[in-house]
Amino acid sequence: MESQPDQVGEICVRGGNVMQGYWNQPEESTKALRAGWLLTGDVGYRDRDGYLFITDRKKDMLLVNGINVYPREIEEVIYQFAGVKEAAVVGQPDPRKGEQPVAFVALNEGVTLDEKALLHFIRSKLADYKVPRRITILPALPRNATGKVLKTALREL
Repeated sequence: MESQPDQVGEICVRGGNVMQGYWNQPEESTKALRAGWLLTGDVGYRDRDGYLFITDRKKDMLLVNGINVYPREIEEVIYQFAGVKEAAVVGQPDPRKGEQPVAFVALNEGVTLDEKALLHFIRSKLADYKVPRRITILPALPRNATGKVLKTALREL
């Protein structure tokens, strides 16, 4: 399961410290373990010096017109826009294109968002198929007890 440097893919690990399977869940164990490797569900790459970079979660990946789109890449661009406090991107089902990215944004206190300016900014940095089809402003993004953004809740919106 070796990869070339800078090749993006799912991060897999193996060793004596890796689990043998999920307790009483053989089907889930079969999905997660292959030939002694644990498929982590994290997406990333290894650079030429051997450092590992985690860029997204596989389950968060969108398939737009058959092309893999990583929400984290879009979120990083949105975070560069002045006044944005939080950002999250999820997929919205599309009968023609598979999925379309949609963004949820929370703003810093006292800031108002010019949605057209934000979309123009994103378009200047990303390919058109990665530009969110809709931006929804929320007071705050939903989070779980550990502070992780609940993308499942955002998909329901």
